[in-house]
Amino acid sequence: MSETKIAVYPGSFDPLTVGHEDIARRSLKFADRVIIAVAHHPTQYKDRLFSVEERVAMIGECFADDPRIDVAHFSGLLVDFCASRKANIVVRGLRVVSDFEYEFQMALMNRELSPDLEMVFMTPAGEYTFLSASLVREIASLGGDVSRFVSPPVLRRLKERLRM
Repeated sequence: MSETKIAVYPGSFDPLTVGHEDIARRSLKFADRVIIAVAHHPTQYKDRLFSVEERVAMIGECFADDPRIDVAHFSGLLVDFCASRKANIVVRGLRVVSDFEYEFQMALMNRELSPDLEMVFMTPAGEYTFLSASLVREIASLGGDVSRFVSPPVLRRLKERLRM
């Protein structure tokens, strides 16, 4: 019997975009399960719009149609979270070349900490290459229409939060 392939897709997801959803769903081509892991402490400074609990709830709604995708939150080292969930793959999305340098360094360190953990870099579908959560937050906070960049549960919460 073959080993179950569990992938962890970590990030801040503030908010989850359709680009994130694309990466998570396409990860099921090589993983049996995907755990979207919302970080309590992001590795890069970012202004937060939603609490970790709100993001977990939002993401859960967006993937309610697929029992192979779970959502959880974590703090501490990603490799420890992966070990606790028996995950053997980490998925990271790369939109632009500048993402690669940072992600590559993190992947090498994670390999040092956990040699059996495979790091998989994925590029988004072409129509999502420009999309980032920080751009969605900025556009939404300035009253712009972000409906094509996020799923309905995320849009609803953005409207509530920002009184759009």
